[in-house]
Amino acid sequence: MSRKNKKSDSAPSGGFAPKNNDEVAKEPQIIIQDAGRIYSRPALYDLAFGYRNYEEEVRFLLDAHDKYSTSSEDKSNPINIIELAAGPARHTISALRHFSSKVHSSTAVDISKDMIEYALETADEELGDPGMGGMRDKFQYIESDMRTIGQTDGSPLQPGAFDSAWILLGSMAHLTTNDDVISCLSSTSNLLCQGGTLTIELPHPRETFSMVDCTRNGWEVPLEDENGEEYGELKIIWGDDDDKFDPIRQIRDFTVAMDLTVSEDMKSDDSDLQSVKEIVPMRLFTYQEIEAMGRIAGFEVAGMYGALSDEVDVNSEDGAFRLVCVLRKIKSPVTL
Repeated sequence: MSRKNKKSDSAPSGGFAPKNNDEVAKEPQIIIQDAGRIYSRPALYDLAFGYRNYEEEVRFLLDAHDKYSTSSEDKSNPINIIELAAGPARHTISALRHFSSKVHSSTAVDISKDMIEYALETADEELGDPGMGGMRDKFQYIESDMRTIGQTDGSPLQPGAFDSAWILLGSMAHLTTNDDVISCLSSTSNLLCQGGTLTIELPHPRETFSMVDCTRNGWEVPLEDENGEEYGELKIIWGDDDDKFDPIRQIRDFTVAMDLTVSEDMKSDDSDLQSVKEIVPMRLFTYQEIEAMGRIAGFEVAGMYGALSDEVDVNSEDGAFRLVCVLRKIKSPVTL
């Protein structure tokens, strides 16, 4: 199976210590939540979201930082970015690959060892060999919990080392309590310089307030070989009719399933790698919650959009399908 979806769609820097590029930097470990079976299938996950235009989304993220950041008067200075719950790290890798003049360093963070291994292979393919002083040496992956990143003794990350942080693809929805959200936002705030930005992408709140019954959300990704010939299909379900939704806690038990079907000559002996299904509790957020908890962590909301595009207004009934909040750090987090 091809690792890439053919379908539509210098020295290390930036606050991390130089290290052997064959190693994964690790924060001193506390208890880390289980990454889940879905996230231990990085190739399937990568295929499922391969329809997204990462280059254009990164362009938006960098432009949003330029627009809302007050960390530097000189917007031409390359910035250090960090993405939490980065998974395959397509955004952080694309930032270096397509916008090297704007990005000084790129750091990804996740708790899934499988995702990290997969992303490092992708980085080697797309950014070149490590240890050669090129783009690959400006990318690193940290194995850590997004709730406490940079907060443990011996962390390789320094306070104030980053200009912009990203939490994308609805990843913050995995933080189902206020304590976890505030911890994540406060940890991120400590890593950002004054005036730095944090961009969060979540499902649009319209989804929460229109939810009488849970409905199925799914899509299909055709697979093509190097010659453009289709040899299979990946079917994805991200939420099903029978999901339970708790309106008090705003948590939906999402049914998440991926089923890969391929031609006989492409089949794997390991069927477990081709089909996976689990129930994943996810929180649905409102703007007011993001604004309030962001304030506790030292942020103000600087901008809102309905997608990772400056052309989609957050209030657009037709175009807005995401809640994208650009937060700006204005002070240190409040100690609770």
